[in-house]
Amino acid sequence: MLRKRLCLRLSALCLLLILPVGISAKDYTLYSPDKRVLITVGITDDISFKVAMDGNPVIRQTKIAFQTDVSDSKQMKVKKLIRSSVNAELHPVVCQKSSVITDWYNQLRIDFSNDISLEWRAFDNGMAWRWLSNIKGDYKVMNEMAEFPFGEKDIVWYPGEKSFYSGNEPRFTKCTLDELGEKKLACLPVLFETNGVKVLITESNLLNYAGMWLESTEEGIMKAVFPEYAKEKEVRGDRDEFVLSRENYLARYSSPTDFPWRMIALAREDKELLTNTLVYQLAAPSEGDYTWVKPGKALWDWWSNSNIYKVDFEVGMNTETYKYMIDFAASKGLEYIILDEGWYDLSDIMKVSNGIDMDELAAYSKAKNVGLVLWCTWLRLNEKLDEALEQFSRWGIRGIKVDFMSRDDQEMVCFYTNVSKKAAEYKIMVDFHGCYKPTGLHRTYPNVVTFEGVYGQEQCKGDKDKAINPDHNLILPFNRMVAGPMDYTPGAMGNAHMNEWGPNWNEPMSIGTRCHQLAMYVVYESPLQMLSDSPTKYLAEPECMEFLSSVPTVWEQTLPQDSKVGEYISIVRQAKDGSWYIGCMTNSEARELSVKLDFLPEGNYQIKIWKDGTNARRNARDFSYETLSVTKHTVLPVRMISGGGYAAIISKL
Repeated sequence: MLRKRLCLRLSALCLLLILPVGISAKDYTLYSPDKRVLITVGITDDISFKVAMDGNPVIRQTKIAFQTDVSDSKQMKVKKLIRSSVNAELHPVVCQKSSVITDWYNQLRIDFSNDISLEWRAFDNGMAWRWLSNIKGDYKVMNEMAEFPFGEKDIVWYPGEKSFYSGNEPRFTKCTLDELGEKKLACLPVLFETNGVKVLITESNLLNYAGMWLESTEEGIMKAVFPEYAKEKEVRGDRDEFVLSRENYLARYSSPTDFPWRMIALAREDKELLTNTLVYQLAAPSEGDYTWVKPGKALWDWWSNSNIYKVDFEVGMNTETYKYMIDFAASKGLEYIILDEGWYDLSDIMKVSNGIDMDELAAYSKAKNVGLVLWCTWLRLNEKLDEALEQFSRWGIRGIKVDFMSRDDQEMVCFYTNVSKKAAEYKIMVDFHGCYKPTGLHRTYPNVVTFEGVYGQEQCKGDKDKAINPDHNLILPFNRMVAGPMDYTPGAMGNAHMNEWGPNWNEPMSIGTRCHQLAMYVVYESPLQMLSDSPTKYLAEPECMEFLSSVPTVWEQTLPQDSKVGEYISIVRQAKDGSWYIGCMTNSEARELSVKLDFLPEGNYQIKIWKDGTNARRNARDFSYETLSVTKHTVLPVRMISGGGYAAIISKL
């Protein structure tokens, strides 16, 4: 009888939640599953929300709004409320942080009388909301408003940008909000600290809309801003399309639409950001079979300028050079090589450059079981998309590296979606460069394996400001990498300290130690990970190559250790074969950490360690390599010099 009464009460509650609600002022609350995150949505003539964590405010009361040309945003009467909860396991086609993701949240959906809805989700480690349209027929989104208020003394790592035309490769300014000033544009994600909580703002499920950016105000409020729909455009050269003027709306549609999620990740400890997967969780799931997608490492020609020597052929953009690279990749267990700029006539993607026999390379790579990845500008690819993908498929090309989009208005966002979908039809993977941040496209289309959108190591070839330095490198895992895979392109064998480093096109160097570079393969996530340097240099470093041949690019699970934004990171990851990898990095400060091995099952293990050498302070290339026996009771001392690092592999004896 008691069970029957309880069921009746629950049924009455559900019925109450979907009954029409009046337009009087009302607050609706939504808790995370652990009850520690609270979203309060206020609806009067306006819509507002606030967020608290452990009873402390992290986002103060602020307004949001959404305007189309056919729905009256001032007459948004609440029509229906629906509450729901989800506790599910996601199994990514391409694992990154882990092979299983727990997707647990509480949701509130508010339907309004003007065919617009709002969905809110509360997670234990963040929250999100999105607008939905049930409008039939043609309509335009005129504007979307979102504001994020912070205190004047709250801290931000600000990814400053000059305009919406950008490859989203920012440097970061750490400052308080009052020091930042007003009208400063930023690409996402943006990381803040308020009341001891790290707050990261970004978006997910961006498939057919304009990308969101932030702009600072004098009062410490961050305003969402969007590039409006392109009106007049001008192509310049083989890769750039500039917007000369824009329409007065953001996007246009002809059917009901789910718009992107506006997402806030929350972390009490910095290391919690390293396992946050909300961007992936909020993205639309994939449809179809993607089991053919094969993560792996790729030997890259561009960074080293194909600077191969001690060989008996003339190195360059030619068949012999790439056959040599294929041989090297095959001998070292690398899955791919990349043919970057120069393999095709930049005026036409269908014209292979003189000196390259693509049919011969395709056959040779297939025989060696090494896949080919082809670079191209988005402009030339878009001109002949179907024709190019058909040809790539005939050659057996495994991936494309699409570059220089540099925009995220609706038209360009649709280009990403279209290329991802079309490439999947031909079973071709995609690496987006010159691109905006990841927004979950890698879940919707798992053949999209990585993204640039980062001020990465390619800049070392000419970065006179020395901005690709250990301090910069220690910010990236806590902001940019939270959004998704990050093609930073590590692997430099030429290493130097800050005061010794200089730009060099043919012999590029990284700033920081050799082990700082090796640790990146554990710390930085990219299912298609680069080996950026020359095969000649890797052959001269067999101990480092042992690590680079072994380290995977996807992980069964991730266990972050003691870490702090911009200062140091320590992370443990488990590979599919059961072995464990450790990666530690420090900024420009020397540092001592310790790593407990209590995550290991009982038994005896062998650990191989690559660490900063005794003379690494004098020569950043110096490292020490050792093998030890360990158990779950071992505590590893990790000592890193300025710009240093530490990498290790643990395997069962």
